[in-house]
Amino acid sequence: MKKIRILSGGAAQGLVEALRPAFEAETGCTIEGTFGAVGAMRARLLDGEPADLVILTRALIDGLARDGYVAGATAADLGTVETAIAVRHGEALPAIGNAKTLRAALLDADEIHFPDPEQATAGIHFAKVLRDLGIWGVVASRLKTAPNGATAMRALAASTSDHPIGCTQATEILSTPGIVLVGSLPPGCALATVYTAATGAKAELPTEAARLVALLTDSAGRESRRRLGFV
Repeated sequence: MKKIRILSGGAAQGLVEALRPAFEAETGCTIEGTFGAVGAMRARLLDGEPADLVILTRALIDGLARDGYVAGATAADLGTVETAIAVRHGEALPAIGNAKTLRAALLDADEIHFPDPEQATAGIHFAKVLRDLGIWGVVASRLKTAPNGATAMRALAASTSDHPIGCTQATEILSTPGIVLVGSLPPGCALATVYTAATGAKAELPTEAARLVALLTDSAGRESRRRLGFV
């Protein structure tokens, strides 16, 4: 059976998995996806890892298209994802409506889970937020980083500490059992990221890749994308 190889930011994993049954039934082609921090996925592509389809931030896809690693003419936006706060299921939702209340919520947490502050879109941004709020040094011992947002959120769900909190892309929060989306980061701290799919420049299955892009982006799936965290 044919396999379509995907290199993707973790923010798109829930959407890809939701469409997997329909795609595989229609095409007879299975999905072999690698999901993680966008910087790590870009590095794998540059190192020569084969990919029929690449899903990263619009900025990274544009750069890869300029450099000949993806086919720029095939690029299509899945939607925008906001960076958000999560807590374990059943816990009281902290106030995070402005920078002051977000700062208080983070200071109140005994663990703070988030993705790689060097490679992950949400992790890079959230590290900056902590510094901008003036609390990076204060909470340094409570920071729990993971290679990607999905792993960070699973760690949050499994945490046995008294009062953990987490931050990553809303899509990764919504697709992780055991945690609850509190809300997007407030004005002054917010980040909204456009995710884009494009066929790899050396794709072995460009027709199947194009079909998956169509499923990921078509108007019929707009409501499903919204439920999964794309706005």
